Amino acid sequence: MKIVLLFTTLGLLTSCGFTEHVEKRARVLNSLEDKVLVLSREKKALKAEIVKLKYEVKSLESKNFYLETQLQSKKEKNAREIASIKRNDPNDLVKFDVYKWKPEEMVKIAEKEFDSKNYDKSAQFFNSYINNFPQSKSLDDKFLFQAGVAAFEAGKYYDWSEKYFSMIIANHPTSEFYLGSKLWLAMTYLKQNKEEKFFAVAEEFRKKYRNTTEWNDILSKHYEKIVQKYKSN
Repeated sequence: MKIVLLFTTLGLLTSCGFTEHVEKRARVLNSLEDKVLVLSREKKALKAEIVKLKYEVKSLESKNFYLETQLQSKKEKNAREIASIKRNDPNDLVKFDVYKWKPEEMVKIAEKEFDSKNYDKSAQFFNSYINNFPQSKSLDDKFLFQAGVAAFEAGKYYDWSEKYFSMIIANHPTSEFYLGSKLWLAMTYLKQNKEEKFFAVAEEFRKKYRNTTEWNDILSKHYEKIVQKYKSN
């Protein structure tokens, strides 16, 4: 009887220890599973964060590429503009594209430089004004005459002189500058070695308009010099 009771007690003790062991293992496993679950969630969150960061990186790269492209385009545009300016006449005194002159400003400068006998600058401002404001009411016979004289006296814009004096003769036959334009045009022809045109106009003027104010007060002093120079060549 005692032996049976002993074995029964030992069985109960063994059964309780095993149960505790199982419960302990279960708690450990549950804890590990919780940790695994937490880590799994963290991993998913990290993956999502990585995807987000990759997207932001791509967005920044795209934005950076766009800005670099715009900057390069601007540099190339500035380079073209600078190159264009450099290709223009280095003696350009107007620089209309740079200063964007107003019409009245150009007229004042052109006339002021004309009165000061700065014919090169005056001629350039007259010519630039005519080219940039071709419909201006200021382009009357007096304006064209000044432009033609300034271009001639500058000593290098004879094609401008020819153009403006010819415009007066063609479009303003009753102008007070009509006769003066004829002889200045003849002189312009001579400067360009257009000899036949020179004598055609100069002889017409000398024969028909010899007693005019234009001839006596303005043009006669030039005529003999031009003729003698022409004959000596």
